[in-house]
Parts: sequence; structure tokens; C-alpha cells
Amino acid sequence: MTSKLGKDGAGDRMASAQRAAGERSRKLRVRQLKSGIGFTERQRETLRGLGFRRMLQVVELEDTPAVRGMITSVAHLVRVEE
Repeated sequence: MTSKLGKDGAGDRMASAQRAAGERSRKLRVRQLKSGIGFTERQRETLRGLGFRRMLQVVELEDTPAVRGMITSVAHLVRVEE
């Protein structure tokens, strides 16, 4: 017995889901304003995890809950430039 969707129907659904996910993914521009010196090791590691290597550097990151949480933890060191 064959499925009503068939092989092509499932592929079409997956392709449209991937397109929808791609359209929803936004980028955040984040700038490091202050140095991590004098702050905890964890906060310095978070800056590195976000991709910062130097002061006033701007990085573009995917807008995900994980990235938002990292930005929140070092909010006193960075600024979001949407």
C-alpha cells in the first residue's frame, strides 16, 4: 500500500519547512564596549564564546535563545545594534 503523500510530497514539505526556518532566522549585530579585564573568568569566556576578540569589535550572531542568554549575561560589556 502506498502513502497518500508519496515520496515527492514529503520532500516538498521538508523543503518548505527549511525555507520558513531560514526566513525566520534573524541576525543580531553586537558590539563589545568594555573589556573583560576585571570581570569573572566566566564572563570573559562568554565574550569569547560570542566571538569577540577585541574592544569595539562587531559580530553578527543568529538570534537564538542561547545567544540571547549569553548577551544577557554580559550585557554590561556589550551593546546590541539591531
